[in-house]
Amino acid sequence: MLSPANTFVCLTEGGPGCEDTEPDKYYPSGSRNYARVVAHDAYQGAAVAEFAQAQGVKSIYILNDKEAYGLGVATNFRNAAESLGIKVAGFAAWDPKASSYEALFRQIKGTGADAVFLGGLICENGAQLIKDKVAVLGPNDGEVKLFGPDGFATQQTIDEAGEAASGMFLSVAGVPIDEFKGAGAEFAEAFKPRLGGKPIDPYAIYGAQAAQIMIDAIGRSDGTRASVVEEMFAATVEDGLLGTFEINENGDPGQAGGAVVGFTIYKATDKLETVETRSPKPENVDAARGT
Repeated sequence: MLSPANTFVCLTEGGPGCEDTEPDKYYPSGSRNYARVVAHDAYQGAAVAEFAQAQGVKSIYILNDKEAYGLGVATNFRNAAESLGIKVAGFAAWDPKASSYEALFRQIKGTGADAVFLGGLICENGAQLIKDKVAVLGPNDGEVKLFGPDGFATQQTIDEAGEAASGMFLSVAGVPIDEFKGAGAEFAEAFKPRLGGKPIDPYAIYGAQAAQIMIDAIGRSDGTRASVVEEMFAATVEDGLLGTFEINENGDPGQAGGAVVGFTIYKATDKLETVETRSPKPENVDAARGT
């Protein structure tokens, strides 16, 4: 299995936010058979923490939705934020089944935090959470900023939360179409006619890169599943659609830069507007991992 988009850390390595049995429980035979071409959430946590610091955040309250992804990315962000000197005013979970979060945000207000991070998914009652944040702590471009990871980086967040989403910062793995270079840019240009003039989603390029690695692995294999997996892990991409990188022993992209480890920061208006792209510093990624 080869993913162009999954960022959950615990699929490939253990650490803060992972169960003791992760990632081994996903590989009961003892052999790895999963890889990806996108950076995992330790990179996302580091990228958002760096961006929050650049926005002047001094103290942040971190919430998660109690699910594996949400708790994981919240933990990665907490580790990176603390390493950068940002005070973590609190770390708690929200109940996706709650009808109101105003009491929670009144509690957060009492900590004096100047930002809130939401680790989780918009479908876990995220819209109500955002609305109540604004109701109690004010607009997201005011005294208390609001940050969310790729679980919130969707038009659904804006549509469901309405004006309350305005000013919220959101992150997603990958870079915008106009930042691809070389083969990636050429692929995007060649792909345009097939969409009838519609914008190309950047993940089309990540998907194409994953498909190319898999097809090449099949071509080099002896035709067995085990051989295909072995060749997938042996892949080294030179000047590919996402640049130059390899698949390491965990199944993550190694020796990578640019589009592979880049994250896009958006600001919510009536749509997602790009603020910047950022590739986090290696030492901050290590901090996010808890190493």
